Amino acid sequence: MSVLTAREGYALWAAHYEQETVVSHLENETVAALHVATAACALLDVGCGTARRLRETNAAIAIGVDLSLDMLAAAKDARTLVVADVCALPLAECAFDIVWCRLMIGHVYDVVAAYAELSRVCVPGGRVIVTDIAPEAIAAGHRRTFVDADGVPRELEHFVHDDLAHQRAARAVGLHVERHVMGHVGPTVRHYYEEAGRLSAYTAQFGSPLVAARLLRKSEGSER
Repeated sequence: MSVLTAREGYALWAAHYEQETVVSHLENETVAALHVATAACALLDVGCGTARRLRETNAAIAIGVDLSLDMLAAAKDARTLVVADVCALPLAECAFDIVWCRLMIGHVYDVVAAYAELSRVCVPGGRVIVTDIAPEAIAAGHRRTFVDADGVPRELEHFVHDDLAHQRAARAVGLHVERHVMGHVGPTVRHYYEEAGRLSAYTAQFGSPLVAARLLRKSEGSER
């Protein structure tokens, strides 16, 4: 199976990306467990895809950014959506109370540059949530895959950034980890395996980490 870049892969996946997967379900659960309310906030979702998570929020301002025009074109509401790279966001400094970067940073080679931009657009004292497939899951053989509209299995390019890389990149730009939570394979995702005829894989993976989520706070004195 050839490995596609994020831009190539999401162009093929966009039309049916809204369908939840084991990874997306666990990621959403894990973010919910961080208990970061979005009510009345200015929220930025970097790597928003089809903006499906933004639709679930009650933020006063909700803006989505994605590198894939195909993904944004598949969005089902009229929120403000911008085509841009996480490493060069066309947005003002200190503009958002909450910044999401969900299941996207593994597509970025330069994690330092990505964190610098996430921090720059966040207000001092604001929060940044970064999630991705856990390095432990990649080490265990998990890959970022999907099946395209023609039924062809596809694999997406993924760069593994370990915990130390995340910590160093975050600290360098005034972000400090408040919580680091893992999402594990368990009963809430069993039906995905069952529907795919992969219950043996569910049994083998039960209890293993699949998603990593970090809640970070930007230092009050930081203007980066």
